Order: sequence, then C-alpha cells, then structure tokens
Amino acid sequence: MSDRPHTPLLDAIDDPNALRALDKSDLLQLADELRQEMISAVSVTGGHLGAGLGVVELTVALHYVFDTPRDKLIWDVGHQAYPHKIVTGRRERIRTLRQGGGLSGFTRRSESEYDPFGAAHSSTSISAALGFAIANKLSGEPGKAVAVIGDGAMSAGMAYEAMNNAEAAGNRLVVILNDNDMSIAPPVGSLRNSLARLVSSGKYLTPRKLAQKLARAMPEPLHRTARRMEEYARGLVTGGTLFEELGFYYVGPVDGHDVDALVEVLENVRDAEVGPMLVHVVTKKGKGYGPAEDAADKYHGVVKFDVVSGKQAKAAAGAPSYTSVFATALTNEAQRDDKVVAITAAMPSGTGLDKFAERFPERMFDVGIAEQHAVTFAGGLAAQGYRPFCAIYSTFLQRAYDQVVHDIAIQNLPVRFAMDRAGLVGADGATHAGSFDLAYLCTLPNFVVMAAADEVELVNMVHTMALHDSGPIAVRYPRGEGRGLALPQEPEVLEIGKGRIVRHGKKVAILSLGTRLAEAEKAADQLDAKGLSTTVADLRFAKPLDSELIRKLLVSHDVAVTIEEASIGGLGAHVLTLASDEGLTDAGLKIRTLRLPDRFLEHDKPEKQYDEAGLNAPHIVETVLKALRVNSAGIGEVRA
Repeated sequence: MSDRPHTPLLDAIDDPNALRALDKSDLLQLADELRQEMISAVSVTGGHLGAGLGVVELTVALHYVFDTPRDKLIWDVGHQAYPHKIVTGRRERIRTLRQGGGLSGFTRRSESEYDPFGAAHSSTSISAALGFAIANKLSGEPGKAVAVIGDGAMSAGMAYEAMNNAEAAGNRLVVILNDNDMSIAPPVGSLRNSLARLVSSGKYLTPRKLAQKLARAMPEPLHRTARRMEEYARGLVTGGTLFEELGFYYVGPVDGHDVDALVEVLENVRDAEVGPMLVHVVTKKGKGYGPAEDAADKYHGVVKFDVVSGKQAKAAAGAPSYTSVFATALTNEAQRDDKVVAITAAMPSGTGLDKFAERFPERMFDVGIAEQHAVTFAGGLAAQGYRPFCAIYSTFLQRAYDQVVHDIAIQNLPVRFAMDRAGLVGADGATHAGSFDLAYLCTLPNFVVMAAADEVELVNMVHTMALHDSGPIAVRYPRGEGRGLALPQEPEVLEIGKGRIVRHGKKVAILSLGTRLAEAEKAADQLDAKGLSTTVADLRFAKPLDSELIRKLLVSHDVAVTIEEASIGGLGAHVLTLASDEGLTDAGLKIRTLRLPDRFLEHDKPEKQYDEAGLNAPHIVETVLKALRVNSAGIGEVRA
C-alpha cells in the first residue's frame, strides 16, 4: 500500500456523473472526504448531523450504482440528505443550510432535480417512490425509484400501506431499509424489535455462534468470506418474514459502512429481473465522528459546534422554554391525579414528555411515528375514564385529522391535545410550522381551543385541561423561550370561553390570541404615544369565542385588530363571522385581521419570519393608522 497522500476527490465531484466516473477503489476515500465535509459544514450552520453521518457510504453507493436523476432517489424525512446535497451540485451552498435564503434542511423539489420529492415528515418515501415507479411503467420509461427509509419510520402504518400495493411496480421499485437502531428517540414497538428478535433467537444463534468461532480461527481472507456468509445466513432467517409476505424480495442485512459490499449488492439489485426489492442496510447513526457516536441522541440535531471537541455552542441562559413549562405543569397534574396519562408519537424529548416519563414511566406512552394511532388510543383511554394528554407538534397532528374528527370530536371524548411548535418555527421552515391548527380545529363541534400568551397562561391552561371532562380540549404554544415570568405555585382554572383585558383604552382595540400578546402591548405603547388610546385583550380561547367581550370591544372602539400566529380561517375569521352574524359591521365598524400570509414562509430566524409575516408591533400600528386614515405622527386625516 502506498504511503503517498491521496489526491482529494470531493473537489472534483460537482454532480453524480463525476462520482460514477470514479474507480470503485476510490469510493472509500470519497466517503471519508464527504463525511469530513459534512461535519465541517454542520459545525458552522447547525442542523441534523447524526442521521447524515450514518448514510455517507450509502449515499456514495446509491449515486454510484443508480443513474440519478433518471433513477429517482427519495430520502424519507430528508434530514439525512446533507451528504446527498453535497454530491449533487450543492456543495458551494452547503454552509447556508437552514439559513435565510439558503439550502433547506430537507429534500426539496424546487432546489434540485436530484430531489424528486420533498420530505420533512416521516414515512412518505415508499408511497412516493411507488408513484414514480408506476408512472415510469405506464409511460414505458426505464428509470427506477429508490426509497431510503429509516427503521424508526417503519413504525408508521403508511409505510406498510405502500408496501402492500408495491407488487405492481415490479423491479422498478427498490426500498432501502436504513436500520440504525433509532430515529430521533430510541425506537419503540413490537414490530421494530422483530428483526432483532429473529436474529437473536435460538433457532439462529446456535449455528451463528458456531460459525463465528470457526471463522475466528481462519486466516483473515477466509474470515472475511465467512463473515459475509454469516450475514447472508442471517438474511435467510429474517428475510422470509413480513417483507416477503408483502411481495418484496428481501436482501440483507448489509453492512451500511462497507462501501464495496454496498455497491456489489446494489448492482445486483439494480439488475435483478424480479419484483420490488427491499435491501436491509445496517448503519450507525453518527458514524465516523466520535462525539456523535458517544452521545445518547447521536447528535441528531445540533447547534453550531467545535469540530475537534464536539462541544456545542451554548445559548445564553434565558427563560424556560414553553416545552419545559408544559412538561413540568403536566407532571404536577399527574402528581395530583393518577388518571392523568401522557402520549407522544416518537417525540418524547421534543414534547418534554421524557421528563414526565422519569416521574411516571408507567403513565407515558410513546407509540412511535403513528399519530393516527396516538389520537385514537387516547380516545380509548378517555372513554375508559382516564385523562389523556396527547402531546404532538401542531404540524404532526395534521397527520391524524380524521381521527381527531371521527374518533374524538364526534364522540365528544375528553382527549387533551398539547400542540407544541404552534406558529412559525425558524430553521425547519414550512414543513414544521404550526400554521393550520386553529383553522382545522376551530371548525369542529365540541372542541375547546386555547392559545397560551405566556408561560403563566400555559400552566393555567394545562390545569384547566386536566379538569375538563366534558369534551376534547386543545392548547397551542410556540417553540422557544417564554417571557421569564414567575410561574404560579397554585394554577388557576380558567373559565371556558372567557378572555381577559390586559390594558384599557378607548379608541383602538387589539384582540390577541397567543404569544403575539407581547407585540400587541408594544403596539399599544406606540399608539398611545400617538394619542390613540388602546385596549389590549388576550382572548385566550379561539373556541368558544368570548362573544360578550368581543362584542363589547367592537362596539366601543373605532377600530379593532385581531392578531394570531396562524393561517387564515382562525381567530380573525371567526371574529368577522360573529360581527357579521350580529350586524355589528352595519354601523361602519372597522375590523382588521392580522394572521399568517396565504403562502408558505421560507426557513429563517423566527423573528425575521414574523416580520415577513407582518405580525410584529410596527405592523399592528401601521394597520391601525391605515384603518383610521391617520398619518404616522398620529394627527390629522389623510385626504385623497
């Protein structure tokens, strides 16, 4: 073996065609360079690290073997696609990941022809790949479709719905099962453990142990061959189970960090004249970077960090996050009431329920990436007299909307929904923004929908939810820190459907829902300074509306402005409906609604997103002045 330094390879890779021009013997070096480039980039931008590190060799092998972009490569979720972005012409921009105007942290159709399908939620890849494969079949095009899906994503029923219909695609569909033992949290569920159980059973272990003992006594070349034979035998045991019953030809397990073995297997799969294929690839999340390998979460999501030490930059100490406030409040409710239970869909740390589980492990249920099941499971608990809190990000609750309607609302079951990440979420962008929950929940009969203006209100709302047994109830709250307010020792039970006046005025009324209350108060200060006496109300409830309070404010002020961190169809729409139904607009009342614009906002810092959305204090002031036709100094009327 030569001691001469390798000539860098990654610098010459500007698309997969250049990668495919390499000799197979160069692929390991390319993978090493790709891993180091990814570590360097994410240390600058922050983002998802562990998942991408685990698929470096797989990324290289897939682009080497398949003719992308003619062959469609679809990454489930997409947070492991940073190496893919680097080798598909986006290396020069990789240090703009998740920054305003930069690359998305997920796959995105508008970003590259090598991203045939956008993804940021889990378990969609096989369905999409099947669509591409059938389209090619119908049109007579030669391309294949390759879905890369993690083992954690296989806890979602959608993956099996797709596999159950995949036979028609024939050999045009390839599914790569990336088995890395975890998604964001440790995987859960009996199905996820089936592979491990099969290969650790006595039926398989006894001959396997014997083969290992014999192999260790062999010279190294024979040892390697024996080890691969053992892996093949392992595949014979595992492959004839669920996947083949679904019509897939199972191949594996394959070492996902052996690029030579990957290329060999994938070439065989590519050329096989059989039906759809499933390749079981075993990888290690965080592979090749010591701090990630040693971390419990494998550095799934990181802020900027020092490459040498792995130490992540610490944010300045601030107020507790809304997530942690919720977790503490719920734990306190569970301490008071043994009927309180908590449910999450593969997000125990993201929702704070990992803290709840430390205190009440038998009363916290992580159901995996299965939001539909989570909601109906909560319904069953509620029907049996328990008080379930279903903690799911606003954007993920969208996946279970039929269950919310059919299983909860229609039956009027007292399931409590805690919707974290309501509003805009920053670097994760449109796919994770909690923009639509007010619109999709406030239309449902029987529902109570609240929005916390600050952390004190959140504590009170959790307490209110715990005691609310007459139907479904939901609270929404944002990502990030609270306002630093002292939390109540004894929480207050809020009267359902009743808001509060935060400050009194006479000319302008700002009707706020949620954490825009702080901006509403700033706007009131500015309007007061212009001689426009301003009332600020925290409505607390999007449903039922505090009709009495709203009516009083509308008829006693010259202009009323609603503001919410949600799409059209929420608070503003319901206030306008109330005013219309009661004829309040007939007297020339001026009502203006501020809400998220009717478009998907790009990833950026949250404060910039809210400024772009027009939901900060200056926008409230501008809206009021325009409605009153008052100039910026607050004096005189603007004449045409």
